[in-house]
Amino acid sequence: MSDTVRFGVVGCGGMGRTHAGNARELGHHVVAGADVVDGVRETFTEDFHAAGYANHEEMYDEEDLDAVVITTPNKFHEPAAVDALERDIAVLCEKPLAHTLESAERIVAAAEESDALLMVGFHNRFTTPAEVFTTRRDAGEFGDVTHIEANYLRRRGIPGLGSWFTNHELSGGGALIDIGVHAIDLALYLADFPEVVEVTGVTRSEFGTREEYADPDGWAGNWDTSEGGFDVDDSVSAFIRCADDTTISLEVSWAANREPTHEFHVRGSEAGAQFELGEEELTLLSCTTEGTDQYVDTELDGELEPSGHKAEDELFLDAVASGEDPGINTPEQGLQIQQVIDAIYRSSEEGGAVVLD
Repeated sequence: MSDTVRFGVVGCGGMGRTHAGNARELGHHVVAGADVVDGVRETFTEDFHAAGYANHEEMYDEEDLDAVVITTPNKFHEPAAVDALERDIAVLCEKPLAHTLESAERIVAAAEESDALLMVGFHNRFTTPAEVFTTRRDAGEFGDVTHIEANYLRRRGIPGLGSWFTNHELSGGGALIDIGVHAIDLALYLADFPEVVEVTGVTRSEFGTREEYADPDGWAGNWDTSEGGFDVDDSVSAFIRCADDTTISLEVSWAANREPTHEFHVRGSEAGAQFELGEEELTLLSCTTEGTDQYVDTELDGELEPSGHKAEDELFLDAVASGEDPGINTPEQGLQIQQVIDAIYRSSEEGGAVVLD
């Protein structure tokens, strides 16, 4: 295959444009985009000088594509991904893998039958704190990673009513499946993906059904309950136990009466670390008896280039061009995260712990 990947986009909104822009900057050819919304599709095709299609099937049939990125509402990940994989077109599927566990399982089954690559879009792995932490973890600096506190909390940040984010049929859930998926993924990634054996969680819908809702940062645009319903969660608290006794505590919210935070705290038997999503700094925490008993806090500050979505896109497109699976953001990892999400929802509904097979 040529070093230049012929790239298509399914879902030409904000995230689709981000991936397309990265692909173009990295020297690849944005061939086409598919979107059901005429105006969104037309703007995309004009800006990227690409062909436009109203559905992904027609785009796959008409264009000679090497790879696609899927950034549609969650419910439509499966048909777009499966149809591509059956044609041996490589797929980068934005998080989560699907809107339900069963749908995610079908996507993974299609990937197993395909000669094409499937990666799941978890861009927080490609940031400075994650890279620094995992490098030092693999060198044994932290000893055994034993517990991770994962926080992704907005004080007020519910998406607009009437959008697919607040529609369970289209999204599969609310805050948990939208932003909680990032916290779950990164926590498991930092712990080197141990097997999850038990999940306990409670999801809540405290704010999204209110007639009046303060929205100081304008996440929801113009709050109007007549414009659309809200049948998803707006916060969740959960506890995850792994087979090796690694544990993860999870706090996620679109809206909650507490200070917002994206902090992660990692505890290891020899040292720990803390950082915040979106920031470049990482603090290492340890103690020593050298000289005298003392705490040792080390601030690390660097910047990967590229990082985040662009680094993820570069890895994916390089893998497509070379034909070599990078072995990260794998379908199996995406499915494990989907299993945890499903278990949290089931735990909340059933009122107790859920044991994973």
